[in-house]
Amino acid sequence: MHPLDAAILRTLLYADVFDYAMRLHELHRYLIHYEVVPLAHLETRLKTSTRLQELLIHQDDLICLKINRNHIEKRQLRLTYMATLSAQVRRYSRWLATVPFVRMVALTGAIAVENPAKANDDLDFMMIVEPGRVWLARAFSIVLVRLGRLQGVEICPNYVTASNRLQQTRCDLYIAHEIAQLVPLFDDDLYPAFWTENGWHQDWLPNSTPLSAEEPVRPYLPLKRVLEWLLGGRLGMWLERWEYRRKSHKFLQGPQPHDSSARINSDEVKGHFNDHGAAVLAAYEERLAAYGLKMTPVDEAPAQVFSQCAK
Repeated sequence: MHPLDAAILRTLLYADVFDYAMRLHELHRYLIHYEVVPLAHLETRLKTSTRLQELLIHQDDLICLKINRNHIEKRQLRLTYMATLSAQVRRYSRWLATVPFVRMVALTGAIAVENPAKANDDLDFMMIVEPGRVWLARAFSIVLVRLGRLQGVEICPNYVTASNRLQQTRCDLYIAHEIAQLVPLFDDDLYPAFWTENGWHQDWLPNSTPLSAEEPVRPYLPLKRVLEWLLGGRLGMWLERWEYRRKSHKFLQGPQPHDSSARINSDEVKGHFNDHGAAVLAAYEERLAAYGLKMTPVDEAPAQVFSQCAK
């Protein structure tokens, strides 16, 4: 199979795990390949490859596998959910940005790629926090989670990390996608550093480039400054330690699932006790095998240097 045909098919098979019909620019951005490919080359290959024309369907600016053509209708429906969800994202991300010591708030998950499964899908966020205040900031965010539930909105600050703990310890295709899809909504100059620290992900997704929100949210600064003044000294340090001891004991007591991807320490709270990524990659590998493709594009690349994470 032509290398670019394999890259296109590999990318659409990954999207297929999420019932995700892709726009052309999405296919280009998330192309799983061993080198950067210009958009014009991708368009040409889609139009001229007999093999791709046999396997793919293009309809209403969306592309997916013919065997799952219903994904196009599903994506069109999901796009109608975005107006309401986008308004909720802005509203609650502004409050998360107001949480004391939070230095970056980013949208992650399905809504970040405009593919919510339902009209009231979860709002998934990542927060980067000043070192020494991770658990205190998380406690404030949980208050917001509970207030959101009273209004029928599920807010999920799934990943809270210190600004000195930006590098991801796990580096596979699933995490590479999470990094590339992340949309910074509030940023105190940390997003470029996060991107650089995790530059390995471009070994998987070489066309990906840093994203930016169309209109970044602004925290309620007077409130944020007052809270940081009150909690910036010994009181905040005591509360941080108390909350860490209290919650880490609760999180870690009892046996953990063998596929847990949770990380609980003084600088990081990632509460994914069931590893969604492992299930996604297993389903993806099954799809690849059906088309005679391998998991990583490195296996099909000419001799060149890749980071250890992509090997």
